[in-house]
Amino acid sequence: MFASRWLQVPLYLGLIVAQAVYVYQFALELWHLIETVFLHGGPPAGESAPSPEVVVMLTVLALIDVVMISNLLIMVIIGGYETFVSRIDLNDHPDEPEWLSHVNANVLKVKLATAIIGISSVHLLQTFIRAQSTPNDKIMWQTVMHLAFVVSAIGLAYIDRLLSTSPAEHTRSHL
Repeated sequence: MFASRWLQVPLYLGLIVAQAVYVYQFALELWHLIETVFLHGGPPAGESAPSPEVVVMLTVLALIDVVMISNLLIMVIIGGYETFVSRIDLNDHPDEPEWLSHVNANVLKVKLATAIIGISSVHLLQTFIRAQSTPNDKIMWQTVMHLAFVVSAIGLAYIDRLLSTSPAEHTRSHL
């Protein structure tokens, strides 16, 4: 039964493939940014399009979004493998991520929740930038979902804090 944890390895390998897809997506978005700034001077004649500054800002936010999701994938791949499959013994390798030394399921959940909040923030900012062309109900629901992510992350962090302190430490801190 204990060996069944190795069945998760193909799942993590699949996430590595997804990471490669995000690298490709990043390259496409970067090319779009370069194309917008250097190859096209502005919108074609007669077409109503956002200003070049708005296009650049939205494209940069899309790049940031891809990077944040990619960071989330790295946390899940490395943290999940380390927590649920097998230890990664890096012997104090200089490239070892700082967070890996104290990762556990609760810490991983909190880190994932904060990463999701960051990703949601980028999406919400993109929606606010496009507010004139975005239906109000879409803006409202995205804001509500973002706030739900924030409340969930605060709840996870609070639970992690409760679980990380022993009852003796918890009692002493309230004296």
